[in-house]
Amino acid sequence: MEKIGTFDFVTESYLLDFRGRVTVPMIGNYLLHCAGEHARQRGFGFNDMTQRSCAWVLSRIAIEMTEYPGMSETISIRTWVEEVGRLFTVRCFALYAGDGRNIGYARSIWAAIDMETRKPSDLTALGNLQEYITDEPCPIGKPGKIVPAESGTDGVPYRVKYSDLDVNGHFNSMKYIEHTLDLFDLAMFEEKEIARIEINYIAEGRYGMPLSLHKKEIAPGRFVTSVCDEEGKAICRSAVSWR
Repeated sequence: MEKIGTFDFVTESYLLDFRGRVTVPMIGNYLLHCAGEHARQRGFGFNDMTQRSCAWVLSRIAIEMTEYPGMSETISIRTWVEEVGRLFTVRCFALYAGDGRNIGYARSIWAAIDMETRKPSDLTALGNLQEYITDEPCPIGKPGKIVPAESGTDGVPYRVKYSDLDVNGHFNSMKYIEHTLDLFDLAMFEEKEIARIEINYIAEGRYGMPLSLHKKEIAPGRFVTSVCDEEGKAICRSAVSWR
């Protein structure tokens, strides 16, 4: 089995925003599909991990895009494993337009948790995951620590709903991005594009949980956001850079 997987998608009208461009959350969904399928083909997919009483958890992700495809355009995504440690593994992505032009990269950090104890699993004990490590370059910065946005800002209230939940019954990782981007005025999307978005997932959101969403500009065109629980503790933080 090759170390690098390649997956192709064709955009549809229902995947596009008001500008006729693919949205960041939809790109995130493409990436998650590629990650899941690449892992499944190599014996580390959802069902394989369930048999080990484990589940993959996305810890951090950074996405950088130079352009966003429009209607009926092909997106080709390559994905590979960059690192495997005891608690975390790093997966990278490269995105290409139909004519072969590179249009973006992403780097993600994953953990596996024991489904009964909810504690991290030892990735080095799961099998031959290390065999799929490759030195394919991914020329974007790793997702790092994000400045808190909740201090000194008024939060927008939100309660976790049915449509926010994933197959594990938790707040879907791409829903965090959707609600984060909803904090920006429509004019921002009319005038600019997202150059980089970075997400740190800190704790699980569950159905009915009351949340507050915060946004703070820390430099021209650069914002940080936080999704906080009812005690004011962040369960997710993001950084969004516009161009």
